[in-house]
Formats: sequence, C-alpha cells, structure tokens
Amino acid sequence: MTGEREVLRLLPTTDQRESRDRLEILTALINGPGFDPLLRADVIEVPSEHPVFGWCCRVPHCERAAHGTSDLCDTHRAEWSARGGDEADRAEFFRTAVPLELTRAVRPGACRVTGCERMALGHKHRFCPRHDNRWRRATARAQAQGAEFDLDAWLIEEKPYPGFGVCLAACCHDGALSPLGLCPNHDQRYTREGRPGGAELDPPRYWANAYERDPSSVTVRYDDRQAFRSWCAHVEPVLRIGEINLLGLHPLLRAEFQWALFARLQHSVRSRWTPIAVQSLVNSCRTLDTLTDINLDGLPRRSRGLAQVILQSLRVVYVTPAETREDGYLELDHFGSSIRGFSSHYDLTGVTQRWLRDLLWDYLAHQLRTPGSPRTRSSYDDTRRACLELSAFLEADAEDGGHDPALLQADHVHRFLGDQRHRARNQLPSLVVRLKSGEPSTVTATTSHFILSHARKIMRWALESGEADRTSLNREFVIAFPPMGIGPRRTRSPFTDEVARALAAEENLQRFADVHDAGDRGLRDIWETIIVTGRRASEVINLKLDCVGRYNKLPMLWHDQTKVGNYDQAIRIPEYTYQRIRDRRRKTLVRFEGRFGRPATAAERARMALFPAPKHNPGFERPVSYGWYRAAFHDWVSKLDLGSCVTHQARHTLATKLLANGAGLHHIKRFLGQVSNRMAEHYAKVAVSEIEDVLQHVWVAGPGAARPGEVLSTSTTPLDRHRAEALALDLTRRSTPAEGGLCTFQPVVNGGACPWNLNCHSCDKFVMSGADLLYWRRKREQWMSIAERAPDDATADYLHQIFEPTARAIDGLEKALAGFGLLEDALALDLRRPQDYFHRMWSTVFRATDLADAAASDQNAYGNEDTVDDEEVCA
Repeated sequence: MTGEREVLRLLPTTDQRESRDRLEILTALINGPGFDPLLRADVIEVPSEHPVFGWCCRVPHCERAAHGTSDLCDTHRAEWSARGGDEADRAEFFRTAVPLELTRAVRPGACRVTGCERMALGHKHRFCPRHDNRWRRATARAQAQGAEFDLDAWLIEEKPYPGFGVCLAACCHDGALSPLGLCPNHDQRYTREGRPGGAELDPPRYWANAYERDPSSVTVRYDDRQAFRSWCAHVEPVLRIGEINLLGLHPLLRAEFQWALFARLQHSVRSRWTPIAVQSLVNSCRTLDTLTDINLDGLPRRSRGLAQVILQSLRVVYVTPAETREDGYLELDHFGSSIRGFSSHYDLTGVTQRWLRDLLWDYLAHQLRTPGSPRTRSSYDDTRRACLELSAFLEADAEDGGHDPALLQADHVHRFLGDQRHRARNQLPSLVVRLKSGEPSTVTATTSHFILSHARKIMRWALESGEADRTSLNREFVIAFPPMGIGPRRTRSPFTDEVARALAAEENLQRFADVHDAGDRGLRDIWETIIVTGRRASEVINLKLDCVGRYNKLPMLWHDQTKVGNYDQAIRIPEYTYQRIRDRRRKTLVRFEGRFGRPATAAERARMALFPAPKHNPGFERPVSYGWYRAAFHDWVSKLDLGSCVTHQARHTLATKLLANGAGLHHIKRFLGQVSNRMAEHYAKVAVSEIEDVLQHVWVAGPGAARPGEVLSTSTTPLDRHRAEALALDLTRRSTPAEGGLCTFQPVVNGGACPWNLNCHSCDKFVMSGADLLYWRRKREQWMSIAERAPDDATADYLHQIFEPTARAIDGLEKALAGFGLLEDALALDLRRPQDYFHRMWSTVFRATDLADAAASDQNAYGNEDTVDDEEVCA
C-alpha cells in the first residue's frame, strides 16, 4: 500500500478556494476544442465498439454485453468454455457462433406509444406499465379469438398518458413510475432498503385508477420528509450497460472523472475500461467532493487500480513543475516525455541535501527538455544513483551532513572517490541502493565508474549553466571530480562453434518453442531472425506486421535501428527467414481475428506488431517485452548446459563472420547499424593492422598503364572463375614496394635491375594500392600548386596534361575505395612506413584457381540452394 498512499500524499486534501481553482482549470480543459464531446455529458452513453470503453460481445452482430473482464457475453462465454477454450480455434468460433439479441433494453426510455410521457419498462417492447398491461390483455384477447394481433393498428388506437416527471434520485435521469417520483428501478430499491422516510401514496391502493380519473386526488405522505430527501440524494444509480452516470456528483468530482476518462483515451497503452467498472468506482466516490480524498485501501482491487491511474492523470494537472521540484520528484508528463520503463512519477527524495536534490531536478529537467534527450531510463537512473551515493556519503562524512554547499571542499570529493574505489575493489555493498529483495547492491568497477562519471557530468553542467554560483557551491568541490574516461569495458566474445551449433540445432530450437513458448508468441522466430540478420534483440522484437517484402524479387526485412536513429532500414534476408516471418504474420492476423471477431483493417495492420503482447494490448500495437524474451532465453540456455550465453553474442558472431569473409568495417558498420567504425571494431574483433591489410589488397592500374585507375584485384568482392583467370597475371605474381605503389615486374621482384631505370610512374607494371591513396593525394596537390604558379597558361596546361594519367589513376583508386566502403579508412592512414615493406602481405600470394573456387562457394551468400546451411553460416 506504500505506493497508493504516496499518490494521495502528492495530492493533498484541498481547501474550498483551491477546489474552486481546480474546478476552473478542469472546466477550461473540458470545454477546449480537443476534448472528446462524448465525455462532456453528465450521463456518458458509450458506443458498444468504443476502442477503450467498449462493452459489446466480440461475436459479430451480437447485441449483448460482455461479462466482467471477459469479451464475451454470458451465453457465448459458456459455449466457448464448452469447446475447450483453445485460442487457435477462436476465430473459427466467431465465424460459426450465432449472434444474440437483447432480452432487455440497454437504456429504457419513453413509452413506445406516441405522445406518452411515462417511462418504459426494461424489456424489449418498451411500454410503460399501463400500456404494457393493456398490450398483454389485447394480445390475450386476440389469441383467444384465434386472430392475429396487429400491433401497428393497436399502437394507433392507444391514447398517451401524462408522465410523473423525472426521478427524484439525484443520480437518475429516468422518468418517474408514479406520483411518488421514483423510477421503476429506484422504486424497487427504495422498498428493499426499508423505505427510509416512509414516503407512500395516499390512497395507497388503486392509486392508478384514481390518478387517471382525478390526478389531484393522489398525494404523497411522508413519515420523515428529510430522510426521504437524503436517501434520494445519496442513492447510487442503476448499473446500466454502456452507461457512465455522473449525475449527483460534486462538480469538481464530476469534472475529475471526465478529464480522467479523456486522459485515458490519450494514453499510449489503452487497456479496456468497461463502463460497469468505471461506474463502480464512481459509485464508491459519490459522497466525496474530490478524488484526492479517496481511501484506496477501502476499494475493491479493480476499482483501486482505476483510481490510481485516475489520480496520476489528475496529478499532472493539479501540480506544477515548480511544486514537484519543491516536493522532490519529477512528473515526466509535464515534459511530454515517454520513456520505456518509466511511469510519469520519478522520485528524487532519496537525495537528502536540498541543494543537491534541486540540482539533480534541474539537470534531469534540462535533459528532458532537450530534443536529443536519452530515450531509455538508464541515463536517468545512473545520474540519480550518482547523486544518491554522493548524498549518502556527504551525510556521513561532511560537516553539517553536506547541507551547506559553501562548506564543501575538494577533499570531500577525494574521499568520495576513494570510498567508491575501495567498495568496488573489495565488492562491498552500496550506501543507499537496494535490490528488489531488499539486500544492498554490491558496488563493482562498472557501477563505480558510472557513479563517478555521472557525478562529474552533473557538476560540470552546474558550473557551465551557472547553477553552482546560484547555490553558492564551492568551485573547488565542482572541479575536483576527475574525468573518468571510457571505463572498464569487457566486450562479449562470439559464440564458439560448439555453442553456435547447439543454439541453431533443430531439436533445441523446437524445444525452445514447445517448452518456453506455450502460447506461441514467437520466441523461436525472434531468435532465428536475430542469428540470421544480426539485429539487436529489441529491433527484432519491435518489428511491425508488414516488415518483409520482395523488392526486385529479393526478400527484404524493414526495421528501425532506434539506438542509432536509423528508421525504415532494409536488409536482405534468406528465403527461409522470409517464409518464417510470413508465417508469423499470418498467425498474428488470425490471433487478431480471434480476439476481435473480425479481420484487421489496413490501418490496423500498419500499426500492429509482428509479435504482439498477449495482455493489455487492444490494438496489437505493443510487442512482447524484452524481459519476457530474455528470461525464456536464459532458461533455455541453462537447460542446454552451454555456460554463460546471451542473445547479443549472436551479433558479435555475425560481425566476426562478415569480417572473415572479406567484408570491410564500413560494410559491417552499415549492415549492423553501428554508430562508428570503432563500434564495428568492438563487435568484429579486428585490429588496425587488419584494416591496413584490407586496404593494401585494393589495387588499381598506375598512371603508366593503358587504362589508369582500372581495378585490378580486390579481396573485398567475390570473383567468378573467368575473371580470376583473366587476372592471373597479376594475382599469381609477387610484388615489391615502390614509391607510391607496388612493382609487379617479376625480374625486379626477384632482385634484378630495373630495365627502365626505376621510372615506376610511367611503367605499366606499376600498380597503386589503397594504402597509397594519401601519398597520391599529396602528390596531386603538389602538381596543382606548381601549375598554379606557372608563368603563363600554356605552361600550366602542359603541366596538367603531363599529370592527367596520374590524376585518372588517383580518381580510379578513390572510386574503387569508395565502392568498397574503405575510403575513410584509407584517408586515415599515414604514409607507408619503411618497416611495412617487409610485411607478410607483400610476400603472400594466391593461386587464381583457388580464388575462383573460394569465390564460387560464396557466390550465393543469401540462402540459395547451393549455399552453406543458414544456421551454420550465422553461427
């Protein structure tokens, strides 16, 4: 109950003036143009198919209301239970179930007879008690005479009767049944509750006949008129299908319910709120002036949950950001932010020093107002934990508990750093952070680094924004936090061959689906898509329904790389994965039809998730949670006895395989959706020397060749057999370094003298590699500088003409490197070092036939029939 009482603490009981202010605010919001007109009424009549407050049975064309938390009426629910309740057969049940009509009117209105002002009874014929009695007698006479009863003719002949006004119950808008002034339902309830006040008609018997003859002859007699009026003021309304009755509530309470219902419509996760459930809560609050006075402990469980959500929506309206800062918490809804894993309320009261808590509030508010604010809660939690740890340390170590910022010195920071490092080194518990079990969290090198880094970050922000001066925070204290660097990072290793084969074995995959995914929510499909595509787990879990398609006859997967801000990215996938996703799409659509009794519309399909969550997901827009997937994966791997394995290692494995098969870092970065080449190195486990090797294998013809700049050979693209044989002259020969490139003339390579007197740049045996790009760019700048300083245009044109073959060779080298995604890496290299001349690359050669065989085996790398098994490649 602690969280429930916290809600009430944040919404204290108000005085009369503040109640008027709140009513004015809510009234202005309710009368605004964006407010749903349906919710402005005192008696809200909800359409049966309303997306949030709908109440009808899911069987198509069934007019009866769903029962309780079920989405079927009583009759269809019993039929569905008799069939076993298998979710796979639900769509078929909806197609074959017989729709039912209402046996009683949803909302009784005026009598069916034209002009009659009296209230109709609840049955489907809609007659008032007097006309109902006359209709029954007329029907009986017709049956006794053997004639067919003509209802239309009977309705024309019937005369209307005057009404008795509106029911005296404050919560009721039905017509009165008799001169007593109560509708049929409240008249019965008045009798059941012992007739408080003793109100009765005089004469008590045969009043109907007496009233029809002389209305003034019938009067109402009371034993205690005030008791009767009190009962009318506090009696609850009739629970009615599809109706939310707010009559008789205090104006502020009524406005609060209207605003809360509208706020629910705007909520991203709009679980179903039936009118009956809302009405039950309304009836429980009928004696209150405002919802802030409610006692949550006295409510039923269902009503308590609704009340907590309603109080949250009101708190955003009633409490200003300045007031939340004063009380030590944040309301994310004030900033229009929606962060995964966060409710709107974010508590900061654990920071005991007021200056530090206000500084933390200002820093987090600044982040939330920034367009590029963090999208996940980890950054906010790390900042809060840093302040919590610092607050606890200052409370125990500093003078006056650290509450006076002017007294803090650099020495306090040094002791705090030492304390954190001591706890991390000796695995000691945290000062303030507790696990869910209540035990103290252990400080590790990683958590200590995050704490100190975020503490420095918030202090630097205070210094730059001027908050440090406004709070009189000692400058020495602020600048004493040292830079922490990137911190200890242990990169995950790729799967070993044994683990990869086990995680891709058909028997284990089938066990994963059967044991850990009894509801067939797509666990196996998620995992197989991850290992084949190398996507992040969240990127696969959040896939939309229409995420695959064929483009130029190639199967493609569309997804969002939200971590790096790339949206609607497409990658090619194997045919096997394409078909599995198509099958999952069909299952999801069948499940939608089974849930709602109808096929999904085009607009609904565009918003649906491929792997929808089973509960609180009315539009199938919310996917299954990563926590559910991670827990199932952990249990599966534990039973396979494979040691410590996590899903993200599949991403490392694919990156390493891509590198081993000739892909450059640029390709890996783009395919995996990485932020930078450094991150690609983090996943692919490569060193700078390996990058140089890739660059040095890109060869183009030198300026002395017939076609300068023509690509001669590369290991970054597969070669077919005919092309490899055509390049055999270059690929099978060794080379030796030359100025700005490589010499492939074999007598010189073998140690002989050059017959052209080392005129390499005019020789057709001279080739340029990717490692020489920076050299030739500087050479081009040198020639352009000389041409610009020429004494006349003719001399400049002559110099440009002499350098023109070299310029074409440089342009060809740049285009080749750009095509392979290696241009940035080539420009990052310095001039070749002398020791590089003895690198293994210069003496390593391959036979053309071997290269052709290797290229042929990799020709169909995307799942064609002659390709290696997908599971083995991705492992």
